Amino acid sequence: MTWNVHKNTKMVAEKFTVDLNKPLVFQVGHLGEDYEEWVHQPIVSKEGPRFFENDFLEMFTRTKWWAIPVVWIPVVCWLVTKSVHMGHTVSQVAPMVVGGVLLWTLIEYTLHRFLFHIKTSSYWMNTLHYLLHGCHHKHPMDGLRLVFPPAATAILCVPIWSLIRLSATPSTAPAIFGGGLLGYVMYDCTHYYLHHGQPSKDPARNLKKYHLNHHYRMQTRGFGITSPLWDIVFSTLPPPMPSRKSS
Repeated sequence: MTWNVHKNTKMVAEKFTVDLNKPLVFQVGHLGEDYEEWVHQPIVSKEGPRFFENDFLEMFTRTKWWAIPVVWIPVVCWLVTKSVHMGHTVSQVAPMVVGGVLLWTLIEYTLHRFLFHIKTSSYWMNTLHYLLHGCHHKHPMDGLRLVFPPAATAILCVPIWSLIRLSATPSTAPAIFGGGLLGYVMYDCTHYYLHHGQPSKDPARNLKKYHLNHHYRMQTRGFGITSPLWDIVFSTLPPPMPSRKSS
């Protein structure tokens, strides 16, 4: 932000303008309180912006959607198998996995509502928020920055695993955590499909409308991605969209 000195000697701030032709990450922090408005004015293009000048750092910001199941499904299988080897039958493990998936839907909602949509205004908080989720709202069709990079997911797994291990038995914790990880894979793949797929039948078609409503109409509601369950529970459902008269 720059300052101009007028004849009346008052200092007047000039608003910072982001140059979309330059790497964005270290620019957005300068927006200050204007960041919130800027980041929720989407640019609809399948070509995403450059984040960093450094090619090595830039590489880690792009992830193909199929990398998520390829990396994490084998881990899910290993975790579920571990509970089986520790004495549980498949019929006993199945509800643990389902419980883990349900737990993930609550984590998904909580992170999206309270972390991904936190209001920021300082330089570094704007920068961090843009990296975490703001970039997705600014460039919602950027297919290479729609799913979480595996390294970021691995970091997120640490506190979740610690919480499950403290609250479950040693033999059930792996299956529950595996279910949570499976829920995450379903979430990221569903999220990609809602942006880039063209579902013609319900419930996928309604879920796509539900999520795009969050992006383009009401960012403060509709935080569920794989399901509106927790939006219903916590009263954050968006109001119904106005109906269109058929021609």
